[in-house]
Parts: sequence; structure tokens; C-alpha cells
Amino acid sequence: MILTVHGLWKLPATVKERLAEAGADKTEICETGGYPIVYGEKIIDPALPTVLVYGHYDVQPADPIELWHSPPFEPVIKDGLVIARGAADDKGQMYMHVKAFEAMMQTDSLACNVKFMIEGEEETGSDSLGPFLENNKEKLAADVVLVSDTAMLSNDTPSLTVGLRGLSYVEVEVTGPDRDLHSGIYGGAVANPINILAQMITSLTDEDNRITVDGFYDNVAEVSDTERKAMNEAPFDLEEYKRDLDIADVHGEKGYTTLERTSIRPTLDVNGIWGGYTQPGAKTVLPSKAYAKISMRLVPNQSSDEITEKFKKHFRGLAPDCVKVKVTPHHGGEPAVTPIDSTAFQAASQAMEEAFGKKPIPMRGGGSIPIVSLFEKTLGLKTILMGFGLDSNKIHSPNENYGLFNYYKGIETIPLFFKHLAALSEK
Repeated sequence: MILTVHGLWKLPATVKERLAEAGADKTEICETGGYPIVYGEKIIDPALPTVLVYGHYDVQPADPIELWHSPPFEPVIKDGLVIARGAADDKGQMYMHVKAFEAMMQTDSLACNVKFMIEGEEETGSDSLGPFLENNKEKLAADVVLVSDTAMLSNDTPSLTVGLRGLSYVEVEVTGPDRDLHSGIYGGAVANPINILAQMITSLTDEDNRITVDGFYDNVAEVSDTERKAMNEAPFDLEEYKRDLDIADVHGEKGYTTLERTSIRPTLDVNGIWGGYTQPGAKTVLPSKAYAKISMRLVPNQSSDEITEKFKKHFRGLAPDCVKVKVTPHHGGEPAVTPIDSTAFQAASQAMEEAFGKKPIPMRGGGSIPIVSLFEKTLGLKTILMGFGLDSNKIHSPNENYGLFNYYKGIETIPLFFKHLAALSEK
């Protein structure tokens, strides 16, 4: 589980307490097969629309700790940023909803019914969420799900996420001899699993950076030239992008722009690789095993289960007879696209336009939130992805941060969404 220390088990009680203080009724901690789910609600009129607010209190590991400028679980405010693990993903954005709800309650301006569902396993695949949804359909009945776990283009250019990529995440293990060997005595005569693994990984993409897994692109939904043109008209400074990341150039699938590569195209990335001796000093071994963690981001019409099976078959087929290969699937999720002609989307668009003074740009996001497709499948609900983070927030990296501007702007915008949703629902 992610973050089994630093008080994760205490967080559900804290979230429940904050919801109750803000004015929620029936706050409870719902036990699951994993970490608990916190639930709360405020039903002011059954005739009004009901918004189901989703967020998560778990976070990614803070490693490598030594690269943090301050302790990752002791938030500090510096240069207008809250710096801590989970500041943007998703504690800060989740807590905006609690404070926005509190503000609506204090000003008697809550325009819709609201239900909160805050889970603790999003970063590990939300394994407990599916059964919870299935067993609590009546409790979770709503008109729309509202999620703030995404980013905007910039503080000057608001945007709404209308699509997310899916995910297939696997771990691979390559085994050679039954023990580590002396690299002088056996080197050159026995296969080195790290060398073999590196060769196998290299072959997973070609010279155009296309993925070579057999059948990988079979069901990829191609985006029209018109939509691609509109996507690339969004404000984007490639040179600033490279400066921010301290890279000389971008890299990706041939024939696509950076904005397209990070949203409408599938990817394959090695997230970690290890084996042999990695401690200080020298130890000349030919290792017995080598490992890697590999993630594949998926686009509409691709199935995480199907891609995982295709990868397993392809990867095993790459292995020479001198090694054994094991592929272990970890978790996955399906891609999702949200409609932009719904009442809820129009309410979100109007809310952001009122708060920012500019109409938000619909954009597809590159990340994965597997529960979006799960909400639609189990509860029959579409999701509005109204995030206030920025790509520069360093989520999943050391020194993750969240801007005070974004935090307060979220608290300002969320009540406007409720107001416009109620007004549009009356028409």
C-alpha cells in the first residue's frame, strides 16, 4: 500500500471530522478490504441536483527523500506555494471542496445537494472502490461526479479536462542463473539478466518511437485532423516547456506534437529498473535476476486487460532460451472521454469563466484516473474533471507543490459550479 506510515490510518478520521465541521450530515468512515472510504452528505432538497464529490487522501511515495528541500510530510509555504507530498495530488485539491462546502454552508448559498466520497487507494488502483460502489449504489445516487485531480493549462488560461488516458502497469522479472555469479569466472559464458532485460526493453519501441508490442495499436481511436488542429491552438510555449524541465529537446512518437503525445497517443515507459549490486563500492557479480516496472498509458478503445495480455505474450516472446521471464500485472484502468454538451459541463465552463474571466479550453489530459470509467459503468454517472493544479506542481516528484492562488481560486469556483448547475437544471 502507498504510504503505510506518516499517519495514513489517521487521515480518514481527520477528513470525517473536517466534513462534519463544515456542515455535512451522516459523516462516516466506511471500512473496505483496504483503506477506508470517508463518506458525508448534505441533502437540502431532494428535488435539486446532487453532486458526488470524489477525492483521495493517499499519496505517492516521497522517495527520493534526499531531493526534498523540506520534509515531505511537514507542509511549508514558500513563494506562494504549499510544498508537501500530496499538496496537489490530491490532498490540496480534495480539501478545496471541503472548504468550498463550508463557505456555502456559512453563507447559506448551497445550491445543490452534495455527497462526499474520499478514498485511500487511488494511487494503487482503487481496488476497494469497485465493491464499495457496487454495494452502495443507493447511497451514492447522484446526477454527476465532480473531481478535482487534474490540471489547468495555466493560471491565465483555465481549462477543463475532457479526456483521460487509461493505464496498464506491470512488473517484469528476468532470471538467469540460480544465484549471483563471479563476473570474471562466468562472464561471457552465462547470460546476464540485466543485459538481456535492457535489450528486451530497447526493442519495445522502434526508431519512430512507436510501440512494437504485437497488436498494441489495433483499437486505438484516431483523432480527426480538425480536433488535432483545435488541440494545437491551445496556448503552449515549447521553449518554456523545455526550459522548465531543463531538457535540450522533446522526444516522442514521430508525426505528433507534444500536446498530442501527452494526451491522444498511447505510451510505454519504464518506471524503474534494478538488479545486481547497487550499493557503494564495487562487487563484480553477474546477477541472477533483473527487474523493471513498466507502465502503458492507453487511449480510447484500448482495454487495459487486453493490452496487459498482449504485453505479456510479446515480452515473453522476446526472451532468449538462456533466461526465464515472469510478467506480473499490478493495476490498470480504462481511458475516458467526457461529453462537452452536458448540463454539468456547461455549468463547469460557466463557473470557471465567471471565476477567471475567461472561458475555459476543453483539453484532454495525459494522466489516468481509472475510477472515472468505473463511475459510469457502476453508477451510470458522468464525471466533471475540474482541476486547478498545474503541470509544474511536480506531482509524483520531490518538492510537490500547490499554489495558494490555485487553492483559493478552486474554493471560489466550486460554489459557482453548484450555482450554475442548479440554474441550468431548472431550464
